[in-house]
Amino acid sequence: MNILLDTHIIIWALTDDRRLTKKARDLLLDPGNNLYYSSASVFEVDMKTKSRKNNLEFTTEDFVEMCHEAGYIPSSLKESHLIAANKLVWEGKGEEHKEPFDRILLAQAITENMRLMTSDEKIPNFKQNCVIKV
Repeated sequence: MNILLDTHIIIWALTDDRRLTKKARDLLLDPGNNLYYSSASVFEVDMKTKSRKNNLEFTTEDFVEMCHEAGYIPSSLKESHLIAANKLVWEGKGEEHKEPFDRILLAQAITENMRLMTSDEKIPNFKQNCVIKV
C-alpha cells in the first residue's frame, strides 16, 4: 500500500513519540507499505522550526535527512494537488477544517492514489476513503 504520512505522524515516528499508536507502528513497519512524505510536510516543519512555540529538536534539513534514513519516499507538490485541496468538501459537524497543510496532504493523497495516515480528528470529516485514522 502507498501511504502518505501526515506531518505529525512523521515527527512522532522519527522521534519515537509515545503518541504513535500500535496501528500506526504496525503500518510503518510493514515491509509491504511504501511510505511517502510530502514537500508540504517539509515546509510545515520549516514553519514550525521558526515558530516560538516550536518544540522540535531538529532543523528542516535534519528532518529531510531523517526521512531519507527512515526510507520514506519524497513526494513533491503539484498544481493538481492544490486545485484538489480547493475542491474538498467538508461533511463534518461544526466549523470546517481549514488547516492548509492538512488539506494539501489529503488532496495529494487523493490525487496520487495514496492513503493518508493521520491521527487528526477532523480530517476524516472530509469523508474520503483514502484516510487511515491511527
